Amino acid sequence: MLEHGGRLRRAAREYGIPLEDWLDLSTGISPFAWPVPDIPGEAWHRLPEDDDGLMEVARDYYGTQALLPVSGTQAAIQSLPLLRDHSRVGVLAPGYAEHAHVWRRVGHDVRPRSAADLLSSGDRYDVVILINPNNPGGETFGREQLLDLHASLRRRSGWLIVDEAFMDATPGESLCAMPPREGLIVLRSVGKFFGLAGARAGFVSATTDLLLALRSHLGPWALTGPTRHVLKLALADTAWHVEAQAKLRAASTHLAALLANRGLAPSAGTPFFQWCRHAHAPAIQRALARKGVLVRLFDEPSSLRFGLPGSQEAFDRLDRALREAVVAPNVLGPRR
Repeated sequence: MLEHGGRLRRAAREYGIPLEDWLDLSTGISPFAWPVPDIPGEAWHRLPEDDDGLMEVARDYYGTQALLPVSGTQAAIQSLPLLRDHSRVGVLAPGYAEHAHVWRRVGHDVRPRSAADLLSSGDRYDVVILINPNNPGGETFGREQLLDLHASLRRRSGWLIVDEAFMDATPGESLCAMPPREGLIVLRSVGKFFGLAGARAGFVSATTDLLLALRSHLGPWALTGPTRHVLKLALADTAWHVEAQAKLRAASTHLAALLANRGLAPSAGTPFFQWCRHAHAPAIQRALARKGVLVRLFDEPSSLRFGLPGSQEAFDRLDRALREAVVAPNVLGPRR
C-alpha cells in the first residue's frame, strides 16, 4: 500500500512519544470539524435506505442531480480503472499518488505529467486525471481550461477525471454544478472540509450511464446508516459551511506566514494545507517528529505538507518546534 498521512500511532511508537502528546499536521483534513450530534439507535440497527433524504440534501449542496454516494472517493478511484479497456492515462504529478497507482495496477499505461503537459497535450491520452486544487502541489485549474481539455478527450471517447477533494472551501470553482457531460467525472470528498474522514464518504458526479456502471460495480449500501444520518445534517448546515470556509482561509494564511518566518516559505498552498519544497525535507520532518509534531513527507519532489493547526495553542507549538528543532545550521542556516 502507498504511504499516506495520519499514521500517528506508528509515529508514536517510532519516536516514543505518547499518542495524546502529538500535534498531527500530516493530513489535509480540516481541524474545524462539523460537530457530530448523537446518532439514533435505528441508524445502527437498520440497513441503510436510499430514500432517507440524503440525496436531496447532497444534490442541493453540490448543485447537481447527477450524484452517486461512495464509501470515500478512494472507492471510486479504485473502481474507475475497471470500467475502461486498456488506456493511456495522463496523471498530474506531483499529486495524490493513489490515482496513478490504481490505474497502473490493473494494467493501464500510466504517465505522470506536469499540469502544463496535460493541459496542452490532451490528445496524447485516453484518460486525464487532475486534482483541483492539487494535493500537494496546490495548482488550481479554471473551468474553461478543464472544459477545453475535456472536449479534446471526448472526441476520442476519453475521460477527464477531476478530483475535487479540497474544493469545498471554494465551491464556486467546482465543475459539479455544470450539466453532466459524457466523459467528465468529478470526485468530491466529505472527509476533508467537514473533518469527517472516519466516515469514509464521498460522491461522484457524472452522466447517468457511468454512475449506473459504477454503482453496479460497487454494490449496495455504499454508505453506512450512521454516515448517512450525519451527512444529511452536515450537508444542510449552510451557516456552518460559511463559517468553516472563513476559518480555513484565515488559518491557511496564518500558517503560510508562520512557515515563511521560520525559513520555510511555502511553494504552494490551499485553504487546507501549505506545501514546502526543500532539499532537506526528510531531516526537517524527523526534527519536528522528535518534538511531537507530525507532518507529511514527500520524496519526489523532496517536500513537506503542513496541515492546519486548529488553535492558537497549536500554532504556537508548531512555531516553537520550528524554532527549536528545525532552524539549525545543518538544515536551514543560522538559528534565529
